[in-house]
Amino acid sequence: MTDESTTERACDVIVIGGGPAGSTIAALLAEKGWDVAVLERDRHPRFHIGESLLPHNNKLFERLGVLDEVRRVGLVKNGAEFISPDHAEPRTFYFADAIDKSVQSAFQVHRADLDLILIRNAVRKGAAVFESTQAVEVTLPEGGARVLARGPDGECRWRARFLVDASGRDTVLANLFRIKRANRKHSSAALYAHYEGAQHRAGRDAGNITIYWFEHGWFWFIPLARGVSSVGAVCWPYYLKSRRGSLDQFLDETAALCPALAERLRDARRITPVIATGNYSYESARSYGPNCLMIGDSFAFVDPVFSSGVYLAMAGAFAGADAVDACLRDPAAAPRAIRAYERRVRGGLRLFSWFIYRVTTPVMRDLLMRPRNILGVVRGVVSLLAGDIYGARGVRWRIRLFQLIYYLKSAASPGQSRAAARRRRANIRPVA
Repeated sequence: MTDESTTERACDVIVIGGGPAGSTIAALLAEKGWDVAVLERDRHPRFHIGESLLPHNNKLFERLGVLDEVRRVGLVKNGAEFISPDHAEPRTFYFADAIDKSVQSAFQVHRADLDLILIRNAVRKGAAVFESTQAVEVTLPEGGARVLARGPDGECRWRARFLVDASGRDTVLANLFRIKRANRKHSSAALYAHYEGAQHRAGRDAGNITIYWFEHGWFWFIPLARGVSSVGAVCWPYYLKSRRGSLDQFLDETAALCPALAERLRDARRITPVIATGNYSYESARSYGPNCLMIGDSFAFVDPVFSSGVYLAMAGAFAGADAVDACLRDPAAAPRAIRAYERRVRGGLRLFSWFIYRVTTPVMRDLLMRPRNILGVVRGVVSLLAGDIYGARGVRWRIRLFQLIYYLKSAASPGQSRAAARRRRANIRPVA
């Protein structure tokens, strides 16, 4: 309910959420001359997960004009290391081996630092940002959008021509349209924390992310600036449901199941509470509605194993800015612009998802740990890991070749493949 003290404001575009997706699209639309308001529930800087970026993020940072700022707060990430209990040696993929040599490294960042840089950039570009402000009611009358927001100064009723949902896991529009659903092909949960004193690699590998497979899923180990490490376990739902003690105790017990990780944490001290996130994988039936669209995690999220979350969110924001701009300038062109946006965001998500759905299978694990560079297929995989997924020359056909090799190798071991499929179906089953 609102009362007579509720203020009213109008703008061209309302953006719900001031994370990387929302800040990016707000900055871009403000640059294009639109009056943009960002409603951010929290206040920056704030803790957030998703600290490992991809090299192709750097191109987006450069286009936004913030690359130097990100470089100052980030730790250089030259590659990704994979460690499997079924293979004697680790495997590191270096981004310098990708097809596109223009970006050969990425950054590991404290998200509090990165998100503050991006939201301040949106303000510099002309967007109005309202922090500690919650969108409590959204309606979509013909020809526009209405949002009732509650902030430090009370309630405000906003009117806009277009609404962008960048609310992340709050999935404001997907919930409004009742189109959010659990991902039937994948299901996982996560628990994570920050540590001091964990063992970082030396030299060129100091900033590399490490992925550890273990019996119930996989771990990430992300080295960050200021001697901090982000450690998280992405587990099958049945395993997280088996917890009996505290989250702190459960993460310790889970890390102990992976000796290689436990060794790196031997002298470490946990410096944040352990956070658990269930229902990790979801998707929406579509990424748009009347005079609105969803970007980043507000549309879908699968699994963070390839560090694709921030990149897909920001790349979606660039595509979304073009779509919103087209809709506002020429409403007759809106259907075509929205369809093009939908194709792009689904295409990127689909490509990463194909790998995510198979990353724990014995065949995929063996291909990653003992890759054969047939016709440069490894360069294609490294390009995917770098975020080079939107039509770059030589990437797509190499990825398709890798997929063919996966299917042929699976067909060559039908018993193992059937057993792996049964095990995966059991692993992703819903747990009450």
